[in-house]
Amino acid sequence: MRRGTRHPCVVGTDERVAGKGGALAAELRSALAGDVDFGTSARALATMDASNYRRVPAGTVAPRDADDVAAALEVCRRHGVPVVPRGAGTSIGGQATGTGVVLDLTRHMNGLVSVDPEARTAVVAPGLVLGRLREAVRPYGLTFGPDPSTHSRCTLGGMIGNNACGAHSVAWGTTADNVRSLDVVTHRGDRLTLGTGGQGAPPGLLDLVGRHLALLRTGYPAGLPRRISGYALDALLPERGTDVVRSFVGSEGTLGVVTEATVRLVPLPAEPVLVVLGYADETAAADAAAGLLPYGPLTVEGMAADLVGPAAAGLPRGGAWLFCEVDGAGAARDLVRAADALDAAVVRDPAGQRTLWRIREDAAGTATRLPGGGEAWPGWEDCAVPPARLGAYLREFRALLAEYGLRGTPYGHFGDGCVHVRVDFDLWTGKGVRDFRRFSEAVADLVVAHGGSLSGEHGDGQARAELLPRMYGEELVALFGAVKDVWDPDGGMNPGMLVRPRPLDEGLRFEGLPLVGVGREAARCVGVAKCRVAGPSTGDAVMCPSFRATGEEKHSTRGRARLLHEMALGEVITDGWRSEEVREALDLCLSCKGCRSDCPVGVDMAAYKAEFLDRHYAGPVGRWRRPRSHWTMGGLPHWLDLFGRAVNLATRLPFAARLAGVTPTRPLPRVAARTLTAWFADRASSRPSALTLWPDTFTDHLAPEVGTAAVRVLEEAGLGVSLPPGRVCCGLTYVSTGRLGAARRVMRRTLDVMERETRPVVVLEPSCAATLRTDLPELLPDDPRAARLAASVLTFAQALETLAPDWTPPRIDRPVAGQTHCHQHAVLGDAAERRLRERAGLAGDLAGGCCGLAGNFGFEPGHEAVSLACAEDQLLPALRTAPDTAEILADGFSCRTQVAHLTGGRARHLAEVLAEGLDGPR
Repeated sequence: MRRGTRHPCVVGTDERVAGKGGALAAELRSALAGDVDFGTSARALATMDASNYRRVPAGTVAPRDADDVAAALEVCRRHGVPVVPRGAGTSIGGQATGTGVVLDLTRHMNGLVSVDPEARTAVVAPGLVLGRLREAVRPYGLTFGPDPSTHSRCTLGGMIGNNACGAHSVAWGTTADNVRSLDVVTHRGDRLTLGTGGQGAPPGLLDLVGRHLALLRTGYPAGLPRRISGYALDALLPERGTDVVRSFVGSEGTLGVVTEATVRLVPLPAEPVLVVLGYADETAAADAAAGLLPYGPLTVEGMAADLVGPAAAGLPRGGAWLFCEVDGAGAARDLVRAADALDAAVVRDPAGQRTLWRIREDAAGTATRLPGGGEAWPGWEDCAVPPARLGAYLREFRALLAEYGLRGTPYGHFGDGCVHVRVDFDLWTGKGVRDFRRFSEAVADLVVAHGGSLSGEHGDGQARAELLPRMYGEELVALFGAVKDVWDPDGGMNPGMLVRPRPLDEGLRFEGLPLVGVGREAARCVGVAKCRVAGPSTGDAVMCPSFRATGEEKHSTRGRARLLHEMALGEVITDGWRSEEVREALDLCLSCKGCRSDCPVGVDMAAYKAEFLDRHYAGPVGRWRRPRSHWTMGGLPHWLDLFGRAVNLATRLPFAARLAGVTPTRPLPRVAARTLTAWFADRASSRPSALTLWPDTFTDHLAPEVGTAAVRVLEEAGLGVSLPPGRVCCGLTYVSTGRLGAARRVMRRTLDVMERETRPVVVLEPSCAATLRTDLPELLPDDPRAARLAASVLTFAQALETLAPDWTPPRIDRPVAGQTHCHQHAVLGDAAERRLRERAGLAGDLAGGCCGLAGNFGFEPGHEAVSLACAEDQLLPALRTAPDTAEILADGFSCRTQVAHLTGGRARHLAEVLAEGLDGPR
């Protein structure tokens, strides 16, 4: 059969599948206990994975168990509709997309069934996240060996489908090396338990293999630890144990659906030590990698300076590095002696190791942003060559990039000869797509010339399956098709992937997308799904609080980006800016800006939300449809300037909350008797001004005690303080409620006031400082005053550190608890705050995450549960475990308000604590 043609048994084009939606959904609902969703949002959320491809499904099914899987397959088979099993949707070859029914195996089939520490095995459901498995078996001193950089969200089923590997494969192999048995349901409903010795083989498979033994013995490249491409049919050879499990792993959902797996566990290293070796350049590191393997490293990961960027400051001298984990200090010394590196760092501290590993784990996203701001994409993501040939391959690969006028940043599993790279393909134009095809074909030939595999980790999918004959030859690829037909005679399991593939340049997700606007911005999301990490966040991470609260894809940064992408395309979501599906997904976005810093590609959902709300409620009709809270909470600076303390009287009126469009379950903030600006105007100071203190709305009207404390501390540090010569506002509340026209007017008036200001501007409220730093210049890009003001903004701690470096703060000598404001984390950074606390004897770290109040968000009806869940992520647990003597710190007004509402306690701004300390110990 000609490559790229549809299997004769696959009934229905994409149009026929779409036409079956209503009847198919109804029959699935009657047959299953699980969730069936053929709605617009569900379909839009499943159109893409982490690849360049897009296919629109008929709907999604979240089965509860193996019986549901079998029932879903039976219904879909009767209707002639294909099925695509899907885990976390982080596949890079397009294999997690499809036109039929997508099986979401993460919602219900996500449990750890059992652990046998003595046998070192675990039984897992396919939707179990790898990170959860590793956490569960860690108390036994065990782990699952394969560990992709997406370990915090990838699923065991997805790993089995792609034969995932990760950094430790030089020690523990691929997923295929670590699976003992599989329970599988085929498209025709057969339930098989796969094992060795031919166990579980469908009828006809072993006979087919027996007729092609010579081909299987000679058709696969040797000496290649990362051969992931195609079906591993050589595992079925008698001399290899007729291993049906190994032959199934890596089949990308084209043969059947895994419903349960027994996996091998391995001992954790007793004393993990990270050795980072510096080399002159990437090819020098690649040349050295294979020579380190005899010393038994657990990892040999490579990356160069053009990917690491500013983070290279913490790495040893060199232009490229190998990250080598070993077990024990002695092994580390042996490796350093053998390495012949320019420089080396030996890191024993677990925190230091995590910091360095984070650089490597984020590479899948950071590689999509080239120096200078260009965009790079998957497409030639993870080929592998024999490790001894890696240096030579990379030299020729770089030359090929130059020949085609392309740029990319290789990195990856150098010890296994596996290279990841994102390339700045032009996938928006016809010429660019043609060049993408020509380059892919040329690199495929280069890989094969080096005895390599087109896929070394992530599978072939649509991206590389068309090129498999270049690697294996027509005869072996034809055998792949014959094996597919034995397992799946109807061709219903993930058609168009791996076998009889769709062309590699068909169905690209950029086709038809506008070149500018929020759709283009949303396309920055490459689907690596770092925002989909469930459970409590760790460290100072913020993204994505709403997903951790709900566990729903549409409330993740990726999910919202996908919906905006589909809105811009107009095929699935057809009502554009009026879309209720997009509005509903964005409604639970807290605008925490966590994705701006935590997302490896810098997706800025807060900015996208603001633009969407602005357009969604545009026009006379739209203005009347706006929630009242957008006018009341969103216009807070105006109302407080206009009415001042009279607002307190208004909030006491019956039905005040309802009239204001806010929840009655929270008390509204009280307006202070005297504003900060009034207090400042009545005081006299002869000290020359060194800075301007920004009287933000929250500090001025609601918490002037923070401002008076800050003035006292700054003056004690020898810094004269002035206030702006007129009323200023950063526009935060207008931005967060999507009233961008009003925000720009407010910002322009502020720039008029600040036009002649040349001194540093100290902003006490982190959210206002972040707005001035980012939203102001982004909303007024053509006004040079905006960029100047943004560049002058300092936080309280930054001002003390830079303007009064010799000042010694008072010693407080108390432990601290509380929260770093999410905008501080995302935009401003808190390094200066940490150093100031340390100098003042305020010991300990503040919680990360988002407090959950997030300005107007926590006051809006319907947000109460999510607001509380966000607080329970990090803030409230930190407060519960804090000692009685702890100082509760929160520089953000929202954070302090959330603490007061949920605990009855009082959190304070760092300025208040230091001002109190000037008077001596309490």
